Amino acid sequence: MDFEFSEQQRMVRDMVRAFAADRLRPGAAARDERGEFPADIFRELGELGLLGMMTPEAYGGAGMDALSYLLAVEEIARADASVAVGVSVTNSVCQWPIARFGSDELKARVLPPLARGEVLGGIMLTEPAAGSDLAALRTTYRRDRDRFLLSGSKAWITGASVGAIFVVLATKDPSLRARGISAFVLDARQPGVVVHPPEKKMGLRSSVTAAVTLEDAEVPAANLLGSEGEGMKIALATLDHSRLGIAAQALGIAQAALDEAMTYAKQRQQFGKAIIEHQAVGFRLADMDAELEAARWLTYRAAWLSERAGKLSRTSAQAKLVASEMANRVVAHAVQVHGGYGFSREFAVERLYRDARVTTIYEGTSEVQRMVIARALRDLETTAPM
Repeated sequence: MDFEFSEQQRMVRDMVRAFAADRLRPGAAARDERGEFPADIFRELGELGLLGMMTPEAYGGAGMDALSYLLAVEEIARADASVAVGVSVTNSVCQWPIARFGSDELKARVLPPLARGEVLGGIMLTEPAAGSDLAALRTTYRRDRDRFLLSGSKAWITGASVGAIFVVLATKDPSLRARGISAFVLDARQPGVVVHPPEKKMGLRSSVTAAVTLEDAEVPAANLLGSEGEGMKIALATLDHSRLGIAAQALGIAQAALDEAMTYAKQRQQFGKAIIEHQAVGFRLADMDAELEAARWLTYRAAWLSERAGKLSRTSAQAKLVASEMANRVVAHAVQVHGGYGFSREFAVERLYRDARVTTIYEGTSEVQRMVIARALRDLETTAPM
């Protein structure tokens, strides 16, 4: 096995790391405090080619491999997790399914402006009564000659009000559950799309999240992904890939927390020496470092497997589960290392603590990841390494 990054992967990591240090980290706390979406930063990310990383070059993207993409998301999240989730969403849950399941005409029409960052994208999947149970969604569609009309309510939509192009899941008949669901590409810049006020969130405060109501929102027939009734298959395949971006986001948050804890522990003096020299603190930092490294390489392996034959569900669920749970533990430890200062907004670990919390919830809760893994295990004869 070769654990070395390719030249391209190192270049991407180093370029994004430098950009994050220069443009993202300095203003992250202020953006969080104001709940301000950084449109100027996303324009720069588009110019750097980071908003269409895995989209084929033929459609205006960078055509990079999955690991390069995860390295970029990790470095961005290390500086500002709110920006990282926006990068992840437009790349993974929007462009990836379009590139995979869209017609050539649809891809040529929709992907280039997304990949160049001229517009941002997202997915409208979650509903007030359909979160983990995707088959329970109630948003409906009906055909009207050469178009589809979509009506219903979506919840917790990342990028609502700032995004233009969304993959939308809707059903022909709720009683059909998974068999009735289809996937569409919706232009959200139309009168039939009503975006509600942004959610007041615990963390990721400079990422816009809001409920959306669709009132006979029009979708051209050519904007259907795959065939009618294939929406659940498309959604699950998309989540298999997109949850790797959330795992990478969790890695970045955890690395930032470890960085902050290390710096503080070397500077803070108690009982006549730096607290890192006290075994209680040193051992805590050691556990943080070991857990982070284990989750990191599980996630990198999942990225490697995502470009090879075979099912990805189990491995991507493992990566998302382990990385997100790890991030929450590591950030909690970082707050503890800071003592009372970790409870203050003057220190970065307070924001990291809030940002990490959602990683075990969105793109499938930890409980859902365990369900995915357990179902995969039922079909295996052995759990020996591949």
